[in-house]
Amino acid sequence: MNRSSTPALPRVVPLTPRGQRTREKLLRAAETLFGDKGYEHASIADITREAEVALGTFYVYFPDKQSIFVEVVDELGARLRRLLAESVARCEDRLAVEREGLRTFFQFASRERHLYRIVRQAEFVDEACYRRYYERFARGYVSGLKRAMDAGEVRRMDPEVLAYCLMGMGDFLGMRWVLWEGDSGLEHVLDTAMALLRHGLDARSAGAPAPEKKRTRKPRASRSKTS
Repeated sequence: MNRSSTPALPRVVPLTPRGQRTREKLLRAAETLFGDKGYEHASIADITREAEVALGTFYVYFPDKQSIFVEVVDELGARLRRLLAESVARCEDRLAVEREGLRTFFQFASRERHLYRIVRQAEFVDEACYRRYYERFARGYVSGLKRAMDAGEVRRMDPEVLAYCLMGMGDFLGMRWVLWEGDSGLEHVLDTAMALLRHGLDARSAGAPAPEKKRTRKPRASRSKTS
């Protein structure tokens, strides 16, 4: 397995509706098998059998197994980014964007059950593809955060660092409560995440009284007994 992308061979992409449908069937079959069996154990023959096309047809659209895997990852990312953009388009402020974005990601991860496994494999199959998946998300995230900072909705800080903090939060929350738990208690998860974004970790910023400091009593000086 390669840790860095190699230039893909030129691919002939038929413009006919039939050709596009065949290529789409191959991509969907590859996504299913990479998710179910893993990259190492899914063969090109498996993919064509799942897609119900001849083995030689595969090479009309993709030069090798790695190239279709990379496209599956890129396409998963593109589908998710497009869905996120559509879902937050009517949000009125940045906090609403964050909540709706998290909800949409959870729904996508619930529906696309292979998302986590496929993206995790990309780190070892093609590291450049793996990094590109996150960098493309971060690019749009940074732009949105900058606009929110300019509008006074988010306090000034490094937008790229903030973007990766928020991406990491969504990634791990989805893994814990969608992938492992199957959509269990997501409203509570959203409420907790938004409380963190709104108030941070400092209890005082949420309007809660600061805990009282315990007073330490000084030991009394011992009196010497006189006889």
